[in-house]
Amino acid sequence: MTARGVLIATVARKWIGTPYVHQAATKGAGSDCLGLIRGVWREVLGAEPEAVPAYSMDWSEPQGEEHLWAAALRNLKPKQCGPDAPGDVLLFRMRQGAVAKHLGLMGRVDDAPSFIHAYARHGVVESPLSEPWQRRIVACFEFPEEKN
Repeated sequence: MTARGVLIATVARKWIGTPYVHQAATKGAGSDCLGLIRGVWREVLGAEPEAVPAYSMDWSEPQGEEHLWAAALRNLKPKQCGPDAPGDVLLFRMRQGAVAKHLGLMGRVDDAPSFIHAYARHGVVESPLSEPWQRRIVACFEFPEEKN
């Protein structure tokens, strides 16, 4: 557990309660899962590293292209996933064989791992990192020390 990771998780928690709005990234007004990562990035690092093109809810599933994963590799630092790493960015594959299309930030509640994410019909919430969610993690990343 690093002080920087705890800071990132703390910043993410300030977004809890923000309604779910596809393609949005504004604390208190609306956010999707990518918007949460973008908003936390802005609060911690400043300007976003690249413009985000419009994207659909299916995240290019019909084409089978891993656009979200590729963007994470361009802008974040890949790392081994660990249970005690608040602030890490988690990338999820929601269905086997589908593209990875959900993001969250690792948290911790008491001794239990959790993650902060924006979820359709729920908004930004902190959820237990239960076994079903853990099975869906395909990659973990850290925010860079400085913007690229």
